[in-house]
Amino acid sequence: MAPSLPPPWLPCSTSRRSVGRYATLALGAVVWVAAAPAFSQSGYPTKSVRILVGFPPGAGSDIVTRLITPELTKVFGQPFVVDNRPGAAGNIAMELAARNVPDGYTLVNVPASITISHNLQKKLSFDLLKDFDAIAPKASVPFTLVIHPSLPVQSVKGLIAFAKARPGQLTYASTGSGGSPHLTTELFKLQTGLDILHVPYKGTPQGNTDVIAGQVTMLFSNMLSVIPHVQSGRLRALAITSLKRSSAAPAVPTMAEAGVAGFEAGTWYTLGAPAGVPRDIINRLNTEFNRIVQLPEVRAKLAALGAEPMSGTPEQIGAFLRSEVAKWARVIKASGTRVE
Repeated sequence: MAPSLPPPWLPCSTSRRSVGRYATLALGAVVWVAAAPAFSQSGYPTKSVRILVGFPPGAGSDIVTRLITPELTKVFGQPFVVDNRPGAAGNIAMELAARNVPDGYTLVNVPASITISHNLQKKLSFDLLKDFDAIAPKASVPFTLVIHPSLPVQSVKGLIAFAKARPGQLTYASTGSGGSPHLTTELFKLQTGLDILHVPYKGTPQGNTDVIAGQVTMLFSNMLSVIPHVQSGRLRALAITSLKRSSAAPAVPTMAEAGVAGFEAGTWYTLGAPAGVPRDIINRLNTEFNRIVQLPEVRAKLAALGAEPMSGTPEQIGAFLRSEVAKWARVIKASGTRVE
């Protein structure tokens, strides 16, 4: 029987419908933590630890990771350093991480886009569900649909009408083919019947820049990256993709409120490592991540950017990742999305 309350590792704003979906999938999931060696590394860490981030500085995964690393450095007494390796919707960083020794000194940000890549890209050099240990959750963020302010529309309904009158003429940016913003827009196209062209970038900042410059029409971007541009007037926010409005932008309606019933998407960030990290290291990192994201100052910074902290055990995060893989498999099949 599914629990009556959302599991603690899901954002508090998760709908009862979503909780039911995740719980059902999780019941049949195999725990995504490879059997760790019996040995441990006493005194871990004894040197700096790097966290690979598959997106450039300023992207949502980078922002969230950099909020946490100073606290990790304090607790562990060794530097936790962000190593940005952007490209291929986060896959470059994941490929690099998979080749590293599972000693706890190379960690990797595992974003929502990787659960899409697992279904969409058949030639990946790694297997998300076999080559990595799930360690800890970080935060979740809804996407925000933004346009250039010069576009003569003020709402999602207005954008849909404008685009339908100009089939194939409007464009949308993404963080790369197969990334979460790409598939979120494909879901939007499926539900509205729009014909708009995809313009992939290597990361959120580049896509934001070209929408701000008016070179691309629109973008589904995580709220962390676009709030400052919306507040400055350089972008116009039409809706957010969660089922509940965000306290960071309370005036922005949800997609459902804006007329696209049942539309729900978003991004999230978790921490992983090459499979085989000693279990005591995984447990200690998990404990500290769960503690740090709940610190009042960290929660306040996340909330200001529209993000919500997540928490949970490695087993819960592994089950959650498997449920996301299943969800995006359905969207990819329905949309006919392909990536060469």
